[in-house]
Amino acid sequence: MSCERCQERPAVVHLTEIINNKKRTIHLCEQCAREVQAENFGLIPQMNLHNFLAGLFSNQIASPFSTPVEQGEKCPSCGLSEGQFAQSGLLGCGDCYRQFGERLDTVFRRIHGTSRHTGKVPERTGGKVKLSKDIERLKTRLREVIGREEFEEAAKLRDQIRIMEKQLAGEGD
Repeated sequence: MSCERCQERPAVVHLTEIINNKKRTIHLCEQCAREVQAENFGLIPQMNLHNFLAGLFSNQIASPFSTPVEQGEKCPSCGLSEGQFAQSGLLGCGDCYRQFGERLDTVFRRIHGTSRHTGKVPERTGGKVKLSKDIERLKTRLREVIGREEFEEAAKLRDQIRIMEKQLAGEGD
């Protein structure tokens, strides 16, 4: 298969774009792919995580009636300002998390739905860790059910949690 752009070299890069259930594939040689990459593939504007975070954070530190904060607070360790982070989306050091923590917390909640990392446990390793996570998940669900005053469901969840906690205690021995 030859390059769709230059029609001279073999296509080694295959780009696929799907918009509104319409699939479009472009087959390019290495040289044309580099040129197209410089032009953001000619498909969509280049988006990376840093730009994404910068956009979210700049919304957090901007007043609804003004432009984003130019400098704002600065990290005492590396000197990175809120404005610099809002532009780049990159933190300067580990202390930046403590300095900008409250605002980052809001950004993380917006992206992930929570600011606490829970991770996943592989099925085959499971064991005590998986059981602990299942108990935490059930306790969260129990609080929701109690809030809705669905007490029969809450009693079932409570009993299930007790059984699992006994299993967990038995594994610990």
